[in-house]
Amino acid sequence: MSTFEINHVSIHADDLEESIAFYEDVLGMERIPSPNFEAPVEWLQCGDQQLHLFDRDIEASAYHHFGMTVEDFEAFFQTAQERKLFANWDDTDDLGVYSLPDGVVQAYLNDPAGNLIEVNHPNVETLDREVRQYVVPRSEQFEQSGEAVEATLRLSRRTD
Repeated sequence: MSTFEINHVSIHADDLEESIAFYEDVLGMERIPSPNFEAPVEWLQCGDQQLHLFDRDIEASAYHHFGMTVEDFEAFFQTAQERKLFANWDDTDDLGVYSLPDGVVQAYLNDPAGNLIEVNHPNVETLDREVRQYVVPRSEQFEQSGEAVEATLRLSRRTD
C-alpha cells in the first residue's frame, strides 16, 4: 500500500451560512470556491486540507469527530470559552480540555449543527498558565501504562 494523507473531511450543516461563519470566526478557516452537487455544498480551506460542509436532512453523530491542530491555542480557548462552545458530556464544570501522555492538548467543541470537533495543540507546557489551569491530564482520569504511555498524535507542527 502506498502512503497517503487525508485531504478533506465532509460533514453536514443545518445552516450553511451559520456553519461557515463558525468555522471562519472560531477556527480561522477560509471559504473557497466549491463545485455544484445534488445538495448544497460549501468548501473551506484549513491549512493543506479542506472541510466540506453539506446541507442534508441528517443529524450529527454524538461521538464521531474530526481533529485539527491550532497554533494559537490561547486565542482559540478564549473564543470557545466566551461563546460557551466546549462540549460537556457529563454536566460538570470540566470544560473538556485534556492533555495526553505525550503533552498534546485536546479540547472538544460542537459546531452549530452539533458536529463534534477535537482541537489539538502540540505541547501543554507552552500554554499560558491561565489556560493550563483548565487542562486535565488524562492520566488523572484513566491509568496510562504500557503502550498507552507511548501513544502520540504525532502532530506535524510540533512545538517543543
